[in-house]
Amino acid sequence: MDVLIQLVTTLLATMRDVIPIAAIIFGFQIFVIRKPVANIGRVLAGFALVLVGLSFFLMGLERALFPLGRLMAEQLTAPSFVASFSNLGHWQQYFWVYIFAFAIGASTTIAEPSLIAVAIKANQVSGGAIKVWGLRIAVALGVAIGIALGSWRIVMGYPIHWFIIAGYCVVIVQTMVAPKLIIPLAYDSGGVTTSTVTVPLVAALGLGLAETIPGRSALIDGFGLIAFASVFPIMTVMGYAQLSEWRARRGADKNKQYEYEGQKP
Repeated sequence: MDVLIQLVTTLLATMRDVIPIAAIIFGFQIFVIRKPVANIGRVLAGFALVLVGLSFFLMGLERALFPLGRLMAEQLTAPSFVASFSNLGHWQQYFWVYIFAFAIGASTTIAEPSLIAVAIKANQVSGGAIKVWGLRIAVALGVAIGIALGSWRIVMGYPIHWFIIAGYCVVIVQTMVAPKLIIPLAYDSGGVTTSTVTVPLVAALGLGLAETIPGRSALIDGFGLIAFASVFPIMTVMGYAQLSEWRARRGADKNKQYEYEGQKP
C-alpha cells in the first residue's frame, strides 16, 4: 500500500512537471506554426509513457540508488573498516573510497543513455572519424578521474573552488591547441554526464561521504561531485582527440619516410 501511495504521489508530481513542457510544445504547434499535430494519438501515448517511466524512475532513485550510494559510502568510511588501515596516512586510509568512486563513475557513464545517443550521432555526423566506443571510454575515464579526485577532496576537506578553477584553466589551454572538430563535442560531453544514471549515484556518494567522515558538512562538502564529473570529461575528450591527431600525424610522417627511402637510389 505504501508503494502504491508513493507511486500515485510521484505520478502526480511528474504530471505537474511535464504538463508545462507539453503546453509549450502544443501551444507553439497550434498558435505559432498553425498546423495540426501529426499522429496525435502516438504523441499522446508517448507522453503517457514518459509520465509512467519518469514516475517509476524517480521511485527507483528514492528506494534504491540513493540508499545504495549512501550505504556504500557509510560502509567504506566506517571507523571499524578504516581502522584496519590505521598504519597508513589519513587520506590513504580511504583508498577503497577512491577505487569505488573511480569504478562507479566509469560504469555509470558507460551506461548513460544520453552519452550513448551523443556518441552514435557524433559517429554518424563525422563519417566514422569519431568512434562510438572511443568517445564513450574517453568520457567515462574523465568522469571516473573527476569523481575519485572529488572524493579525495571531501576526505581532505579542501575548498572545491580551487579544483574547479584549476580544471577550467586546463580546459581553456586545451581548447587553444585541440582539434577544432572535437571542441564543441568535448564541451557537450561534460553536459551529458550529468544525466539520469550518473547523477543519483554520484550525489548519493558525495552526501554519504560528507555525512560519515568526521568534520565534514553535508551541505558544504557533500555537493560538488557533479561539477567534477562535468569538467574532467571535457579534458579527456580533447585529450583523446589530441592523441588521435598525434598518432595520425606520426603515421603520416612514417609513410612519407618510407616513400622517401623507397625512392632513394
